[in-house]
Amino acid sequence: MKIRTHKDLEVYQISFNAAMEIFELTKNFPKEEMYSLTDQIRRSSCSVSGNIAEAFRSRRYLKFFISKLTISESEAAETQVWLDFSLSCKYIDKATYNNLFDKYDHIISMIVNMKKQPDKWTL
Repeated sequence: MKIRTHKDLEVYQISFNAAMEIFELTKNFPKEEMYSLTDQIRRSSCSVSGNIAEAFRSRRYLKFFISKLTISESEAAETQVWLDFSLSCKYIDKATYNNLFDKYDHIISMIVNMKKQPDKWTL
């Protein structure tokens, strides 16, 4: 399959779906977390796919492409930290935590592989 837009990238699809899972999950977080943990985990999870999209659209410029992927990787790792807090605060159960944490590990791995082989992705 030919990749025409960022939406065709598997890593984008997985990260977007994971962010939507987090969005739905955080609807059940306590109201006092609205402007702290809920906001932080939503922002970081959405930023992963946002930066992947920016990287893809900027693939003419190798350094910018890698920079955006690096930001995306960092946001994925940040999301994992907020998942740690969510589990510790007992806002999510261990199975949900493991599922999402593993998804973000996979996303990070995919991003790292893209960064290792930028010529495969850049124009």
